[in-house]
Amino acid sequence: MCAAIACQDTAPDDHAAIEHLLDLSFGSDRRSKTSYRLREGNVPAPGLSLVVRDPGVRLAGTVSFWPLVIGARQSAALLLGPLAVHPDRQNLGIGIELMRQGLARAQAQGHRLVLLVGDEPYYAKVGFRRIPDGLISLPGPVDPDRFLYLELAPGALMGVEGLVQVPGSAALAVPQGTEAQQQRREA
Repeated sequence: MCAAIACQDTAPDDHAAIEHLLDLSFGSDRRSKTSYRLREGNVPAPGLSLVVRDPGVRLAGTVSFWPLVIGARQSAALLLGPLAVHPDRQNLGIGIELMRQGLARAQAQGHRLVLLVGDEPYYAKVGFRRIPDGLISLPGPVDPDRFLYLELAPGALMGVEGLVQVPGSAALAVPQGTEAQQQRREA
């Protein structure tokens, strides 16, 4: 579908139209979802926000990827989403093509691992699978059947475990022990 309606980089003046499309697709309560916590205080990965323009609906689809770190080792990953297609343009392959092009760009940039929360049967079309139970957690509730990953490099998931966070988040600080333990180290 993107061959007929080209996937393009998101432009600065697309913000309002993207927000409208996301509200149309997911409702205004979408911001209460756990995956949105990983977008707060974060910025999309450069070159990985795409849209499909269609004069009939202005934006027919959109996708973004967000940088993440996982666990104490701060393993790098991307969060795919939100991915949205205008209700009048669904089932035309727009969402799959947006993902394919975004994932190809991410791989070309050297990204190795992508996570998302979504319907496995749909995202499996581009290779996503369920994250093994207990391996990686999100900062809020999520249905484990909907927590998915895709390795852009073989073995990218190996050794990755822990809580997913926004890079630079204060929650990433590794505890240094109790105050008494810290004072003994400093003495």
